[in-house]
Amino acid sequence: MARLTASFWVQAYLTRLRLSDIPAFVTAHGDDTAGAVLVKLNTLDGQAKALHRSYDLMTGARSWVTLAEGDEQAVDAAIGKQRSFDPDLWVVEVEDRQGRHLLDEPGLE
Repeated sequence: MARLTASFWVQAYLTRLRLSDIPAFVTAHGDDTAGAVLVKLNTLDGQAKALHRSYDLMTGARSWVTLAEGDEQAVDAAIGKQRSFDPDLWVVEVEDRQGRHLLDEPGLE
């Protein structure tokens, strides 16, 4: 199966969020072609969650799993740690009080 470039996926994701009136922006621009993507969900109450894509090697299924969750500063620290050893990492910050990130919708897995 052909894979989308990281840049294309991020732009499509930002468009889908914008169409749902969910503010989001890129806080770290990774490698355009093969960079991994991390999504930070900021609920604007001091809490946040960082999600990254995971692959099941047995089934080939992809899903979004939580990397860090809780106090926003702690989540930012976890993201900083990931970026320290993966300079190609994209970080997209989503701001939604309701906790919507749309990553569970078809086409975003």
